[in-house]
Amino acid sequence: MPHIQAPEFAVAVPAGLFVDEAGCPRCAWCQATPLYRHYHDQEWGFPVVDDRRLFEKLCLEGFQAGLSWLTILNKREGFRAAFAGFDAEAIAAFDAHDVERLVQDAAIVRHRGKIESTINNARRVLELRREFGSLAHYVWRYEPAPADRPERITREVARTLSTSPASIALSKDLKKRGWSFVGPTTVYAFMQAMGLVNDHLEGCHARDAALQA
Repeated sequence: MPHIQAPEFAVAVPAGLFVDEAGCPRCAWCQATPLYRHYHDQEWGFPVVDDRRLFEKLCLEGFQAGLSWLTILNKREGFRAAFAGFDAEAIAAFDAHDVERLVQDAAIVRHRGKIESTINNARRVLELRREFGSLAHYVWRYEPAPADRPERITREVARTLSTSPASIALSKDLKKRGWSFVGPTTVYAFMQAMGLVNDHLEGCHARDAALQA
């Protein structure tokens, strides 16, 4: 009697996730490249209190406006080289010659307004440090309370999360302090990436790790 193989049934993957070759579930947005997966697994949604990384992310989210984050991620090392490792004190000293140099730098997004904004925002960072001690101390004041967050982050819920009351408040205060390219959507993306909120979807392997962090 011939052997009859039992049918294989694929495990249902929740909407918004994908499973890699090793069976690891991740948010579907990082599926495109290994670099994107590494960013998702090791950085996005994990709490950050380092001033340079916080400032870098605020700047890069501003550059990302109108582009994909993957485009910016692929150029991140170029941005770091061009902007002195996102050392706010160093960038605050940039002048018109630096602007012209950066406008010619193919390793970054050559948008004059965003380049000038980064220099301006570096000077605003120094003001925040004098008032609050660090950019981190200022930013984390806007971490939303658990009661203000959705109970579950599903694909359907995630699609509604482009801004929040906290990101609107932080954006408004930054603008009042003279920052630019910091609209509520940009600020919410910053909050997602820096771990002020955890928007990894339910079932994503990185969600619990980010929560524990």
